[in-house]
Order: sequence, then C-alpha cells, then structure tokens
Amino acid sequence: MTWRVVSATAIGTSHQTNGTDCQDECWAFVESLGGEDVLTVFVSDGAGSALKGGEGANLAIQAAVRFVAEALSEPHVPLTTVLAQACAQSVHDAIAAEAATRELTPRDYACTLLGVVSRRDSTLVFQIGDGAIVLDIGNGLEVAVEPMTGEYANMTNFVTQTDHAKVLVARVYPAPALHVAAFSDGLQRLALNMSAGTAHAPFFRPFFDVLAAASLEQEDALQVQLAEFLKSKAVNERTDDDKSLALASWIGSDSLKTKAETPASSEL
Repeated sequence: MTWRVVSATAIGTSHQTNGTDCQDECWAFVESLGGEDVLTVFVSDGAGSALKGGEGANLAIQAAVRFVAEALSEPHVPLTTVLAQACAQSVHDAIAAEAATRELTPRDYACTLLGVVSRRDSTLVFQIGDGAIVLDIGNGLEVAVEPMTGEYANMTNFVTQTDHAKVLVARVYPAPALHVAAFSDGLQRLALNMSAGTAHAPFFRPFFDVLAAASLEQEDALQVQLAEFLKSKAVNERTDDDKSLALASWIGSDSLKTKAETPASSEL
C-alpha cells in the first residue's frame, strides 16, 4: 500500500519585484508509522505582512511532520479531529517557542497550515487559513474545506493566532485518499471554480495521471518538472503570488477503491 508523491514551491513575480523571498513551504511524503504506510501532506503560506512569515511556514511544516511521526508511532492510533487539534497546537507552540528565543512574537511568524494524513482505514484533513485541499476518496474530486478568509477582505487566519483552535476546520473520511492536492492561495484561481467552490478537474487530472504512472525513480524528475510549471509564464500570467503545490496519487491495489466509495465524513 502506498502513494506516489511530489511537491514544489515557486516565488511569485510580485515577490521578485519587491526583492522578497518565497514565503510558501510544502511537503508530501509516505513513511511507515505504527506498522503501516502513512501519507502526510502539508502546506504553509507565510503572511506577507509578517516579519518572518517565510520562516514561520518552514517551522510549521517541520513541527507538523514531527508531530505526526510521534503521534502515529504506535499501531492503531485513530485519525480524529482531536488529533488535528493537537497537531495545530503543536505547530503553534513550536513557532511561539522560536519567537520567544528571538524576542519576537508569534505574529511575526504568521502562517497558514493545511494538512492531510491518510492510511488504509481513514483520511484526516485539517486547515487554518486560505489555500485549499482537494481530494478524491472514490467519488471524484472535492474541496475538503471551504477556503477561509479572515474578518476583512484580503485577510485570512493563521496557526500562530491565539484563537487558532477556534478557526481550525477538520474532517475525517473513513477511507484512504486516492488523490490529494494541497496548495497555497496563489493557485486558488487556477485550481478552483471560485464562484461554485468546486475543484477545476482539468487542472488536476494531468498531474494525477502522471503520478499514477510514474516509478519511484522518477519522483525527483517530477519534482523538477512541477517546480518549472509553477514558475512558468502560463501560471505567472494568472497569479503574481508565491505558489506551492503538494500532490499524491494512490498506486496500490484497486481493491481499496471500493472501500473509498463511501463519501461520509465528520467535520469539526
């Protein structure tokens, strides 16, 4: 049982013009935890208004990966919304601790957090802030969480907020994910039908088709190709923001697809 994965980020043209670094980070990986393969996908977008938003995004990804590895190290640990809350709290605390050591505030490291954890029995999805997670558990592509905005236009929520637990949204699907795409808000207008709040399937299908047919040895080449796509003129003509995209496609037994045809989920 496993997935093929690829992820990449690219600096936005507006950041290049302003001389600022890319503030997106993303991750997609499969490892054995608790005796079974576990897919983890994370995306974090540092706030442009934050002093160290890009560093915050990097810290967020590292903390989320550490948390999941530790939390699922024992067999049969359920994927629940409580686990999502604990992961977000761990990320928040890690960034707060780093801020304290440098005599800064968590707000200086403001960043979003999007996460997917999937294995044979279930898939956990959670999100704080903008960007989106699109997945297929056997019934076609769906947007797992409605993209978030903050209290005012052009604002969003961050895992560094003191009330991050209140704005967290988490869902549990009782099936493994067949396809996953998590991305920052720089790609939302390309990847989503914004008015309908649905996934734009033609954007995703080529990625998933290539992943499903790729060998393990081709993953590095796919990562380079994905980065080139994100930096391409065709993409930059549609968005001037940083872009990050993390993808996963199931390459295991087709027998699991029958199980994945149950669309039910629980939401926090």
